[in-house]
Amino acid sequence: MSLRIGCIADDFTGGTDVAAAFRRAGLRTALVFGAPDGTTALPADCDAAVIALKSRSTPADEAVADSLTAQRWLWTKGAAQVYFKYCSTFDSTPQGNIGPVTDALLDAAGAGVTLHCPASPPNGRTVYQGHLFVQDQLLSDSPLRHHPLNPMTDSALVRLLAAQTRHRVGLIDWATVRRGVEAVRAAVVRHQQAGVRHIVADALTDDDLAVLGAATLELPVVAGAAGLAEGLGHAYPATGPAAAEPKPPEGRAAVLAGSCSARTLEQIAQFYAAGLPSLHLDVLAAATGRDVTGEALAWYAQQDPDLPVLVYASASPEELAAVQAQLGVAEAAAQVEELLGTLASHLVERGVRRLLVAGGETSGAVTTALGVRAVLVGEEADPGVPWTYASTANGDLALMLKSGNFGAPDLFTRALSEAK
Repeated sequence: MSLRIGCIADDFTGGTDVAAAFRRAGLRTALVFGAPDGTTALPADCDAAVIALKSRSTPADEAVADSLTAQRWLWTKGAAQVYFKYCSTFDSTPQGNIGPVTDALLDAAGAGVTLHCPASPPNGRTVYQGHLFVQDQLLSDSPLRHHPLNPMTDSALVRLLAAQTRHRVGLIDWATVRRGVEAVRAAVVRHQQAGVRHIVADALTDDDLAVLGAATLELPVVAGAAGLAEGLGHAYPATGPAAAEPKPPEGRAAVLAGSCSARTLEQIAQFYAAGLPSLHLDVLAAATGRDVTGEALAWYAQQDPDLPVLVYASASPEELAAVQAQLGVAEAAAQVEELLGTLASHLVERGVRRLLVAGGETSGAVTTALGVRAVLVGEEADPGVPWTYASTANGDLALMLKSGNFGAPDLFTRALSEAK
């Protein structure tokens, strides 16, 4: 098997998002969780493989090491081009990890220049004059300024990236992008000749991303969100009809939510308003040793097996701040991951076969707890939110890993009712 393109994503829901983008572009796509090794296997006849790491918030040296491992593995599978996928809200601190990881991938590939674009128009992320917008707000004015791990208080991508690399950062503006593929290629050459290594590109529409994808098809390393990945995917020649969609296995359905994003909180509220069973986990009580997991499983056993259930640790910014004040940011996040990962394992043992998970770190904890290493990517319930299919020790599983900010407000109820 020889891949056409390989991808490294910096969290698990980001991996799901970009895998769905490649699939929309007509590429047969597999998604692998965690750094691959010699035992990691892919489904047959894949055009694209996405390696989903948990490198967004780890120390920069760890993120670099894991990303380089993934890059080398993708090269062994024949991938000539590697796409580094990060969040469409450019989640990163002045120390990294976007800059350090991109530089390391470029160094390993012997490449002199790359293009960045975190735009994802279907999800309201656009870039204009180098500034990142969320719907009609600058990133720094959006709810992402309250992100619990990487609060985004600046919208200027050139400035954000320049703080993370010793190399020069430049911009290709929207007027150039609108002139087409050759204009973008010429701009990339001019930037490289001027000593620029990282080029941020504007994009307001999917058509803009298609132009950028076609213009960067020959670059060994490209970086951005799922929108540019889809543009790249469309630039590759078609490989034939899509494979048949797997059918969701029969069994109970559940949602596990750890994200504190505004959209996930809306989805939780909608699920509750629909009269469906919902349980909020007491993270502070779990930290003191109370058996919160056992309590949740006892509650689950009492619910109607024909109804989906929701178990969540998500909280408002004020509630989250109160928990973090008592436990610390890292310990609060670790408690949530431990609780929801353990619950996922127990719920699948008890017959859950359709599992929707909200939040990148939560998704990493859940797939790790379930021992799921690779999945086949299926159809999307919402842009960037596909069902994926895996086999576990307890049977086949339909798994949806949702980035905290993605999906319509009714996603939880709609996705689980449709996947029957």
